[in-house]
Amino acid sequence: MSAEPKDELEGTEAPFVSHLIELRDRLVRALIAVGVAFGALSFFPGPAGLYDLLAAPLVSTLPQGATMIATNVISPFLVPLKITLMAAFLLALPFVLYQVWAFVAPGLYSHEKKLVLPLVVSSTLLFFAGVAFCYFFVFGKVFAFIQSFAPKSITAAPDIEAYLGFVLTMFVAFGAAFEVPIVVVVLARMGVVSVDKLREFRGYFVVVAFIIAAVITPPDVVSQLALAIPMCLLYELGIFAAGFFIKHTQPPASDD
Repeated sequence: MSAEPKDELEGTEAPFVSHLIELRDRLVRALIAVGVAFGALSFFPGPAGLYDLLAAPLVSTLPQGATMIATNVISPFLVPLKITLMAAFLLALPFVLYQVWAFVAPGLYSHEKKLVLPLVVSSTLLFFAGVAFCYFFVFGKVFAFIQSFAPKSITAAPDIEAYLGFVLTMFVAFGAAFEVPIVVVVLARMGVVSVDKLREFRGYFVVVAFIIAAVITPPDVVSQLALAIPMCLLYELGIFAAGFFIKHTQPPASDD
């Protein structure tokens, strides 16, 4: 009979208080990173500049001379501040996720690290890709489509708070939709569903994707197609990636 395999985590147990102290330190570092990013963005391009950048896709489609309005007295101050904080968090997100990874990594086996680290990195990149796709492609098409239906007797003057809420909703929707490959990989790797079943579910997922797009996005065909089609393509990417991860992240075989 062969010797019992050595536990990779043997001797790594730390007192509960030590874990709490490390968790506190990681959280403090993450908050400092967000604070530094917020300070940098406050100087350049500044809260007003960030809001102008965020509003550019809508403003470019408004009739000549039309502007956005603020119906609340403190909105011109609070809304750009919220946008700066949001941008600071996104800017610091890679460092924040690194702190999360550094906290949980010591408690993972080597084959688990091969799964978790690529998923953390790829999920971050996919979320950023979803937000960028929404800003650079979807917004321009959607706003132009909506303005084309506006009666000439109506002067468009969107409220800045309502616009911020709309933008955040769309960013979260597209960022989350671009996480489809991660969800597929995790479900397949955990054994919840096999890769073959995922392929069989392909037709049903197309229907689900269009239903989700219809519920989340504004009631226009442009934004619905812009969300549903990438979800379907990313589902196919997830099926391909699932096979790769399952093959390369299996625990080492133990001798009996």
